[in-house]
Amino acid sequence: MEGPTLQDSVEAALREAGVPAGVMPSGRTDRGVHARMQVLSLRLPEAPALEEMLGRVARHLPPDLGICVAKRPAPSFHAQWVASGKSYRYRLQLEGTVSEAWRPYALDVPREPLLASREVRPERLAELLNHATGTRDFIAFHEKSSPRKPRRLESATLHARGSGLYEVRLEGEGFARYQVRYLVGSALKVAAGLLPEEHWHAALEAAAPLEGLKAPAQGLVLWEVRYPAAVDPFSPGERLHPPGLPGTPPFGDEAPG
Repeated sequence: MEGPTLQDSVEAALREAGVPAGVMPSGRTDRGVHARMQVLSLRLPEAPALEEMLGRVARHLPPDLGICVAKRPAPSFHAQWVASGKSYRYRLQLEGTVSEAWRPYALDVPREPLLASREVRPERLAELLNHATGTRDFIAFHEKSSPRKPRRLESATLHARGSGLYEVRLEGEGFARYQVRYLVGSALKVAAGLLPEEHWHAALEAAAPLEGLKAPAQGLVLWEVRYPAAVDPFSPGERLHPPGLPGTPPFGDEAPG
């Protein structure tokens, strides 16, 4: 990976703010993937004034990285080990031309070399994604560096955002490396008629190898990391509207202009 990671940037800001502490992330995202509510936990020798600490740290963060909330969760809280699930969103321009605001954050399907000149009907894509839900061996859809084990995909739905932009929303207990990108890319390949549908079903039902497609990173957003109610550091309102989060792409819910 080139350049500093999100964790590097946060730890550097903590040091500059006089709060030297290592952070424990809920997981890692691929280079080029965006994160709306990535969670980092840290343990401090003293309980600081949170608002004051937040202000000091925020001054040392790069402009495209912000801290939305700081809380004192349960003593046993660990950002990764107590997480109960994750939500991802992947933006696709299926029809028309992607707007300038969304261009860096969406896959422009009609202009993607492999998919160019192939029609991808939204209802067809939604049907394929729905078939992927359930507890399965997703080995055909993730890197072999991730452990092979059953994983539960709770939902995989497609939502129209307007002007030909669509959003794939995926929720699950946990995801292997590149799993979301392979699921979205391979579903697109089947919907475009470039991969037989029976191969898709065999990969899902019997973990058969698949000549899938890894969708590009820029369309993907880690939307949120979920925790059991007893240890969740965020209120329902904060999850819906994280304080300080920009309302612009790739995080805003407004339709593109």
